[in-house]
Amino acid sequence: MKRPFDTMVAAVLLVVLFIPMLFIGLAVKLSSRGPALFWSRRVGLDNRIFMMPKFRTMYSNTPDVATHLLEDPETYLTPIGSVLRRYSLDELPQIWSILKGDMSLVGPRPALHNQEDLVEFRTAKGIHMLTPGITGWAQVNGRDSISIPVKVRYDEYYLNHRTFLFDMKILWMTFLKVIRSEGIKH
Repeated sequence: MKRPFDTMVAAVLLVVLFIPMLFIGLAVKLSSRGPALFWSRRVGLDNRIFMMPKFRTMYSNTPDVATHLLEDPETYLTPIGSVLRRYSLDELPQIWSILKGDMSLVGPRPALHNQEDLVEFRTAKGIHMLTPGITGWAQVNGRDSISIPVKVRYDEYYLNHRTFLFDMKILWMTFLKVIRSEGIKH
């Protein structure tokens, strides 16, 4: 039931958000050099690497590491990058990843290809057997502000308690967090 639901919602979102996404892409292009989309190497189901699209919020020469590992992340943000991140608009292209089957609406956020510690902890708990999501239980319980061990505990809780109703709760909580810009560091 999860995959058909994800596909149906992603298709509707793609139609509804197509024009706004075009405008966002144009704004990214006009505000800084480089492509509108950034394709990030991420760890997906069974620890397989896939390419996840995001609207580019940082300059093209930014090191390929998690934002919290940058010495001064704000210096890498494009003129509209902070706004896109604050309202999670940079995540909209991931609708494509849902349609493609690399992602789900709800699941653990996909780790960066070089976040070995997160991948190792998740694999030890069996979390690597879940399709990653645009949002997840760890996202709504701290997002960027929680440590990797705490994030993995939330991911493990989701693994052991996932249901359609739990996914709906997470989607609703995500909507509220995005509207309030809660849990975003950069």
